[in-house]
Amino acid sequence: MRGYILFTAFIFLMFSACKSGIDSETYKKYQERGTEITSLAQTTLLSNVGGAIQKGGPEYAVEFCNLEASGIIDSLNRINNCKISRVSEKNRNPENALRSKADVAVWETFRNSTRTDTVLVVQNTPVYYKRINTAMPACLKCHGDIEADINRKTLEMLKVLYPEDLATGYKLNEFRGLWKVEFSQE
Repeated sequence: MRGYILFTAFIFLMFSACKSGIDSETYKKYQERGTEITSLAQTTLLSNVGGAIQKGGPEYAVEFCNLEASGIIDSLNRINNCKISRVSEKNRNPENALRSKADVAVWETFRNSTRTDTVLVVQNTPVYYKRINTAMPACLKCHGDIEADINRKTLEMLKVLYPEDLATGYKLNEFRGLWKVEFSQE
């Protein structure tokens, strides 16, 4: 069954790219721009979260993310004339759930491969997706095993701020989510 899902997702991705007429030059342009934008977003968030951890520990960082992460991403959206988001099957914020058929297809493709990024054209809009892994031990302080990695105060804060949290139980370097950049029509 999993092989069928992977094959279906792969065919969907290939069909989407070909059907919308994306050529290799356009693909490369959006791939490069998407890489720049997601690297900036990742660096900015990690820097701010790292500062929050230094200031008040992981539980403070959870509260900081709850209050500030959206604003940080919104400012990057305006600067880059795009819509940046994160999506995951195991989301913390309900806004980051897999919503579209493209999100689900890309998720299935990335989950079953080592692919790092892709560009699709969805409803005439170029969309860049990039893999997010739990790349640093600090990630596990909020996204790791609730018994071994996440301290009691952090877990309590997660339960208060994200009662439907699904984003725990990860191991180091495990696939956790996708950056998604929807470019404005040119």
